[in-house]
Amino acid sequence: MNKFKIWIDADACPKIVKETVYKNSGRFDLEVILVANSYLSHPLSPLIKSIKVEMGADVADDYIVDNLKDGDIVITADIPLAAFAVDKNATAINPRGEVYTEDNVRERLSVRDFVQDLRDSGVDTGGPAPFGPKDKENFTNSLNRIITRKLKNLSRE
Repeated sequence: MNKFKIWIDADACPKIVKETVYKNSGRFDLEVILVANSYLSHPLSPLIKSIKVEMGADVADDYIVDNLKDGDIVITADIPLAAFAVDKNATAINPRGEVYTEDNVRERLSVRDFVQDLRDSGVDTGGPAPFGPKDKENFTNSLNRIITRKLKNLSRE
């Protein structure tokens, strides 16, 4: 059985989200790869790897896209990376538990670009709400559903 990997766009990923992924890694025997511009500590496990990439915009994203396989899971708040993952037939989920799909990722990109244009013209658009317990719960539930579905599908092959 060829299992999928879990990729984490790790520079801005909340610690509690990474810890949830580590638990699922051990529970389901899944490989996790953290990709970041700096060294990240993580539990010692043959299932968890950390890749340090060069500094620069989108370097970690490019590494993930270049190494991503069909069926893998990508955890990211970066919408362009999520769009690339969806295009490569991977499952993309953000740290708040929202799963990106072909149907919603293009809309998210349009909104992101619109908000960026507002910021570039001097409009204060604020930022995301603080990450809270409900976000952790939503992420955990989404990740568990995704993993369970993928493993069930693999067992049928």
